[in-house]
Amino acid sequence: MDTVTLGRTGLTVNKNGFGALPIQRVSREEAARLLTRALEGGMTFFDTARAYSDSEEKIGYALSGRRTQFYLATKTAAVTAEGFWNDLETSLRNLKTDHVDLYQFHNPAFCPKPGDGTGLYEAMAEAKAQGKIRFIGITNHRLAVAREAIASGLYDTLQFPFCYLATDQDQAIRAAAREANMGFIAMKALSGGLIRDSAAAYAWLAQYPEVLPIWGIQREGELDEFLSYVQEPPALDQRRLSLIQADRQQLQGSFCRGCGYCMPCPVGIEINNCARMSLMIRRAPQAAQLTEEMQAKMAKIADCLHCGQCAAKCPYGLDTPKLLEENYKDYQEILAGKPV
Repeated sequence: MDTVTLGRTGLTVNKNGFGALPIQRVSREEAARLLTRALEGGMTFFDTARAYSDSEEKIGYALSGRRTQFYLATKTAAVTAEGFWNDLETSLRNLKTDHVDLYQFHNPAFCPKPGDGTGLYEAMAEAKAQGKIRFIGITNHRLAVAREAIASGLYDTLQFPFCYLATDQDQAIRAAAREANMGFIAMKALSGGLIRDSAAAYAWLAQYPEVLPIWGIQREGELDEFLSYVQEPPALDQRRLSLIQADRQQLQGSFCRGCGYCMPCPVGIEINNCARMSLMIRRAPQAAQLTEEMQAKMAKIADCLHCGQCAAKCPYGLDTPKLLEENYKDYQEILAGKPV
């Protein structure tokens, strides 16, 4: 069984973290079944957020009676101290607990610090003093914010996108966090669904003993995969290395990760899906991407205003309108019967 110690927190958890964003899409009873099986199968770190609709409530419903058996992380996207306290109290109530092990600022556009005028970090420190949180974390997709958080020394953990498509800059973030003795939590370990082989993803990440991947789990089949890795961690063999190399050649570079921070679009384009349709349709069953509903969503690209709002908000600096145009062109060719 592989374990990870999250830097200076000293929290040691199974290498498979449970990402609870997707359980907002299933019933309370189904979520409870997944969460209970995950805990009983050896997963010991559960990550959610105030922004994930009823995810916190489902965790509280399923696991509050077993609170000492796992570590719990959640997040606030508040931009004021008042909003921070409202979020924290709501999260504690939903999770049916008097504390969370890790409380994280949820993808802020800046790095909260004492004296910055927002009162956010002061509220976080006070919550820790009150015993309502044990450790302070931050999540981000932006390289600059991640670098500043590491350099500040204010944060116990960083949650950042990291998978076998990582760039040299992403690797530098990971290395800097390790040097600072910060816990490193890898989000987007399957790159928003573009990575199809979870065993290869796990085996690659296992090279980094300080990295904790969190896997978004919605279906029992997905949970079965990750529970199998608890008992028998997959090895980074030649077949998986070859697969990773092929994926890196196809996917590295200017592609949409599907994070959704460009949203909402003023004309209603579902950017986080439409801007990566060319890749999805090549890497997943085509039928799911060719429904009338999806065709209508892709057709909305023609309404793009080229206002630049999406590109300005993209944490990866992508030319999002251009990506949308390219994906729509590919999609139309696929509908016309041209091979992909």
